[in-house]
Amino acid sequence: MSEDILVERDGAVTTITLNRPQSRNAINLGMYKEIPKIAASVDADPAVKVVVLRGAGTKAFAAGADIHEFEEVRGDAESARSYNEYVAAAEHALEGIAKPTIAMVHGFCIGGGCGLALTCDFRFGDTNARFGITPAKLGLVYSLESTKRLVDLVGPAQAKWILFSGLHIDADRALRVGLVEAVHDPDTLESATTEFAATLVSRAQFSVRSTKEIIRRITAGQAEEDDHTRHLRNSSFDTADYAEGVRAFMEKRAPRFA
Repeated sequence: MSEDILVERDGAVTTITLNRPQSRNAINLGMYKEIPKIAASVDADPAVKVVVLRGAGTKAFAAGADIHEFEEVRGDAESARSYNEYVAAAEHALEGIAKPTIAMVHGFCIGGGCGLALTCDFRFGDTNARFGITPAKLGLVYSLESTKRLVDLVGPAQAKWILFSGLHIDADRALRVGLVEAVHDPDTLESATTEFAATLVSRAQFSVRSTKEIIRRITAGQAEEDDHTRHLRNSSFDTADYAEGVRAFMEKRAPRFA
């Protein structure tokens, strides 16, 4: 693994850090290639219950894809198609993590950086956060999957404003339109994210992960129960966590889930 992405676990929370602060954590092709392996690793680790994605430092989450390598890795249609496949694979891998994911956004979150943040379940930003998706400034077209993630969060009209204009939106507007779930001062963002991650760790993990899967199916268009969703719901009654949750409620104490 290169030093451009750091992976650190603290208890049940793993933090993935885009580690190129000298370039505002711009994402190069090598990083996109690494992300699926990292996502698979944290998903397979039973000690990990929550994943936090962030950029190094407090100036930027990620200022986008590394434009300095575009002539080399996106110089023609064939190489651009290959590049786009790596980007899509990275985004799909992060989105596919079964555990809750939180993007912690300091400062700039632009282009490909915003694309990665959109794959997470939650986005917490600081008051200096600036979001933008800029294909219209580069003569590019955003993928259907990536566009759908944006539309699912902010609705079609706001998605059109963001994508057609390529303009940046500040943290206040991002909160109003639903692009982020919370905004904090720069010096308290990390502690607020850590506190929320700890809350998720304390919950029944079968409930959290099953609900994430059901919501994923709903956003993919499923509207009726099927055997899988019915199994998720019914099997929860057989878990030790359900027994502990009921017992804790009756005893008026906090549950201690396995």
